[in-house]
Amino acid sequence: MNLRVPVKIVVVGNGMVGSRLVDELLRRDPDNALDITVLGAEPYEPYNRVLLSDVVAGRTDVAAIGMPLPDARARVLRGVVARRVDRDARVVVAGDGSHHPYDHLVLATGSEARVPDIPGLRGRLGDAVPTSSTLPAGVHALRTLDDAREIVAATVNTPRAVVVGGGVLGVEAAHGLAGRGLRVTLVHGAGSPMERQLDGEAGAVLRTGLEAEGIAVRTGVRPSEVLVAGGRAVGVRLDGAVDVPGEVVASGLVVLACGTVPETELAAEAGLTVARGVVVGHDLASPDDPRVFAVGDCAQPPEGSRGLVAEGWDQARRLAEHLVAVAERGIRESALAEPRPAVAPRQIEHLRLPQRGNRPSMAVRLGTPLATRAATDHGVETRGTDVVKLKAGKLSVVSMGVCGDGRTPRPGERAVRLSDPGAGRFVEVVVADGVLVGATCVGDARVGADLTAAYTRRSPVPVDPAFLLLTPVAPAAAPASSPEHMPDDAVVCRCNGVTKGDITACGATTLEGVARETRATTGCGGCKDAVCGLVEWISRTTSVAGERDVATPQLPTHRAEIAAS
Repeated sequence: MNLRVPVKIVVVGNGMVGSRLVDELLRRDPDNALDITVLGAEPYEPYNRVLLSDVVAGRTDVAAIGMPLPDARARVLRGVVARRVDRDARVVVAGDGSHHPYDHLVLATGSEARVPDIPGLRGRLGDAVPTSSTLPAGVHALRTLDDAREIVAATVNTPRAVVVGGGVLGVEAAHGLAGRGLRVTLVHGAGSPMERQLDGEAGAVLRTGLEAEGIAVRTGVRPSEVLVAGGRAVGVRLDGAVDVPGEVVASGLVVLACGTVPETELAAEAGLTVARGVVVGHDLASPDDPRVFAVGDCAQPPEGSRGLVAEGWDQARRLAEHLVAVAERGIRESALAEPRPAVAPRQIEHLRLPQRGNRPSMAVRLGTPLATRAATDHGVETRGTDVVKLKAGKLSVVSMGVCGDGRTPRPGERAVRLSDPGAGRFVEVVVADGVLVGATCVGDARVGADLTAAYTRRSPVPVDPAFLLLTPVAPAAAPASSPEHMPDDAVVCRCNGVTKGDITACGATTLEGVARETRATTGCGGCKDAVCGLVEWISRTTSVAGERDVATPQLPTHRAEIAAS
């Protein structure tokens, strides 16, 4: 008799990383060896938070940003908040009073919007520290689906908006609001927008592009007060000189894009080490408890965290591999302890890793190269998870690896740049040991795509790196209208590393099916048109091939058959 007990895994958080982890686990668990429970504070199905700025811009509908759902084997409790972790009893206590025992606990609690503590933002609680839930009317952070909906609704009642924060999210939000016809002012404390990804020259090119779109950019200043009248925001006062009032920007809508703060309260109350985030090792386990892991925005691994979704997805893949391997090892040890196994070999080895057993899903096979990257005491290879791409219409910006303002060159690195402000273009590449280790590209989407491919693939670079500034260095996705001319290794979805060959081989003939099998379109969404074109081409060619098979009779192959006919 097989008395195998499923391994209980509780995941706290049903966002982009938590839901991806569950999907990775289920794809590797065809025999129901894992008992997975997910506690999600939001009442919604998981959605793509990266596309919230597209919702604000009106480029994407709310219904289109949902993430692929895991199958029914996982128990997902939406709107249920985890309140306490009892590590001694290995139980998570939820806000509704329910108790959820675990063998392994994964914290994927994410982060919340950072709200600056300035006059005008303390709302109903007076002198209390402001949070996104206590803001006065007209002031919104942009972090959740509800935030995006409220911002869109507010655009109907005001002609002006101020966006506080000139990072990636702030620039995307400002561009989106301007696209809705609002007069937008972008306020940023640094000397140029996106200074974490762009140096001064590149930032100046981006600023020029924003101003060409009608966005007023104020850099080097911070809001000193949000002006409120009758409980509603009416403007923002900016920093001024000593004893001199700063500029006042009238606005009925203030969007806060001031960064995020990791959600660590649950971990801290459970006695786990917390710094900025939940401290974990390269294996993503807490040093205080090997049964507790943290992934995504709430985690603080030794290599640091950039807060990028690709980084969180990579952690989900690695952790899924680890948990599956631990469960499989436990089953093997249990089987060896029995004097004579009473189950078939397939039941003993009930967990099949992606490289063994029946052919796994395309998504698992695509994730394997990243999931099996060595995680040692020397660190984890993060190449490919640190690519930042701005979604702002014609304002093409991409950065990766060694980039940003104030960086210090390392021995052996060589940087070459092309600065062409008049044409709205800036390209810089950093090479070392014959490969691309960093790049910044503003204003040239094609070169940016080629550099991204070269960086993530570690393609050898030309002897003269200047050729990288203009010359394509890798196959890029051809227009979806002519997919027959695309090479199979052309990358279509860069967020998930999906090529044309992966899409044609996955067996799906609908956009939803391709997303489920390969995860293409589930990242930034920039590949959706190309994937749709490929799906239409696949359906069309499949249909034509089927008609040809029906219309063309089987030709006789033997002389006797020819004679008989």
